[in-house]
Amino acid sequence: MSDTRREDQDRGERSRQAEARDQDAVAAGQDDRWQIVPDSLPYEDGFSSRIIWAAFFVGLVMLPGSIYLELVTGKSFAGAAEWVTIIMFIEIGKRLFIKLKPQEAIILYWLAAGLAATGLGASGMAAGSSVHGAPFAKMIWFQYLIQSPQADGLAQLLPQWVSPPRGSDSLITRTLFSMEWLEPILLAILVSILGLVNALSLGYVLFRITADTERLPFPLAPVQAAGATALAESSAGEETWRWRLFTVGAMIGLGWGILYVVVPTVSGVVLTKGVEVFPIPFADFTPRVRDVLPASPIGIGTDMATLLVGFVLPFWIVVGTFISSFVVTFIANPALYHFGLLHSWAPGMSTIPTSINNTIDFWLSFSSIGTSMVIGLIGLVAFARALRRDPDGASGARGPRRPPPDRGDFRLPIPIALWAVSTLCFILLVYYLEPSFPVWISLVFGFLWTPFFSYIGARMIGLTGSPYGSSFPYAREGSFYLSGYKGVAIWFAPVPLFDHSGVVSTFRQLELTRTRFPSLVKLYILSLLLLIVFSFLFYALIWKLAPIPSAAYPFVEKMWPLQATMETIWIKSTLPGGSDVIGQLIKWEYIGAGMGFTVALYGVLSLLKAPPLLFYGLVAGLGTGAWIHYTLPTFIGAMLGRFYFGRRYGEKRWRAYAPVILAGYGCGLGLIGMAAVSLVLIAKSTSQILF
Repeated sequence: MSDTRREDQDRGERSRQAEARDQDAVAAGQDDRWQIVPDSLPYEDGFSSRIIWAAFFVGLVMLPGSIYLELVTGKSFAGAAEWVTIIMFIEIGKRLFIKLKPQEAIILYWLAAGLAATGLGASGMAAGSSVHGAPFAKMIWFQYLIQSPQADGLAQLLPQWVSPPRGSDSLITRTLFSMEWLEPILLAILVSILGLVNALSLGYVLFRITADTERLPFPLAPVQAAGATALAESSAGEETWRWRLFTVGAMIGLGWGILYVVVPTVSGVVLTKGVEVFPIPFADFTPRVRDVLPASPIGIGTDMATLLVGFVLPFWIVVGTFISSFVVTFIANPALYHFGLLHSWAPGMSTIPTSINNTIDFWLSFSSIGTSMVIGLIGLVAFARALRRDPDGASGARGPRRPPPDRGDFRLPIPIALWAVSTLCFILLVYYLEPSFPVWISLVFGFLWTPFFSYIGARMIGLTGSPYGSSFPYAREGSFYLSGYKGVAIWFAPVPLFDHSGVVSTFRQLELTRTRFPSLVKLYILSLLLLIVFSFLFYALIWKLAPIPSAAYPFVEKMWPLQATMETIWIKSTLPGGSDVIGQLIKWEYIGAGMGFTVALYGVLSLLKAPPLLFYGLVAGLGTGAWIHYTLPTFIGAMLGRFYFGRRYGEKRWRAYAPVILAGYGCGLGLIGMAAVSLVLIAKSTSQILF
């Protein structure tokens, strides 16, 4: 007993000493928020047998809960699954006297992030390629879209490779185990494989350009890298302040999750409808304030994450978004309604129909197109300036660097060739699915648009941490409409219009943790294989339990009709006579006004030398894209973080604390949600068997 007590005392002393060193480093500014693997250490492979076991754990345990939770609350386990998986394998490793390497920790992170991302939040219209996300998520969306009232008039025109037709047995019985789904399933698998090759190959080339040649800083890349590294450090028995704060956040997530997830989820098993302590995903006050604030969606988000995320997001982005959303909600919308511009709104409408009508009447042209076009042009100007700028002025580096010999780099002709071949396969696939669509548009998107704007996005991520202004709005929709194409099939075809800029940040995180690049390739291949199997099985099971959407899944029941309305408007624009529809939507005078306003705003803020991120925040809050429901809690969180917690703990220390607390909250919410979802799945599966 004395040896055990002495060992515990020694471990506690080492933890206190390590915590003191980290605290002092943060306070002195030497840590600069993150402690990453030293550059003097060699690169190591992060893919091992432990990763394979972890992949099956995430696929079997995390993925079904993630799918169910996103249908119910709009929040998946992505964000929680990463930390839960790392923590679990750290604890197992401690008992086997095995220390988890930082390289394994970061691979575990991206393994869980990829497998737990359901893909339900993405637009269902684009059958594109996503490296992460379940490949069968779009089938669940398509089965709803084809049966929705919004699809009246075009459902019968959808090809068989999208979904079985209305009234088919597989839709009535809600099953994916049918020959009617064979063609869509094979297409989804093929698109996923091509998308994996396309994203990894082009993403690697862009990383070599932005990180090795331009040597951009990638300011947000250390977030996941340092979090995973900190947890890996705890496997050695030195539990620093990061672990304590992670636990605090997890307790907050557990407490809130009981009210927000467990009560409505579990009560739905024993009652006809779940009891919501807090309305999911927001409390809607729009009908109650119709006389004071006509045509304005008013409400408050009920997920505590909307407040906690304000601790982490760049302060001026949050401030700008809140200011513009406040002005739009309380000033612009009532004024536009008074002058007859928001003429479709009627008293009694809730948030969703109010947002739809306001978008159609005004904000689609003003902000979604006009403002966003200026943002895209600003990105192009920044790109052109970068080409003429001396490398010293762009990133402070002294020119291109040679890749480290042990990083596991690939010869550039190989990924370039793989990207070109996969892009060509996408183009041929689109031609096979819809021969009447002009091939030259697919060629432009695949070989010019995708690499060009992916590079702009990667460069913006390298400079600011986010791909602001890296794309033009509605390029895909506008090209379909202006091409003269008539039909609906092309809207569901995998046209190669992609943005692979996010992959660049992943490679940078591997570099920060000294992880060999082939580890990522192995990880993506394993993740894709498991997703194809597990996502099919679990989507089939969950769809069988209850219709999607329905009262059993409150989030999608509220949000999917909005998506269906906006997407079918675009789809119907390429039907015979659809030009009248699109002509009513796109109002050139409003587009011009949006462009002029954005240019003037950019000029004024530049003259005032305002923070550049304030501009991007202001334009992000325009229109109906940023509801006051979410911008207000996030703004409160940002103000608390900057003026209370930041002053109490010190700015540098708080900037280190906040991401760990947020990660812990996601972990706690995910754990309690997973427990509730497990009970519900067991209960409903049992009731299906018995009755």
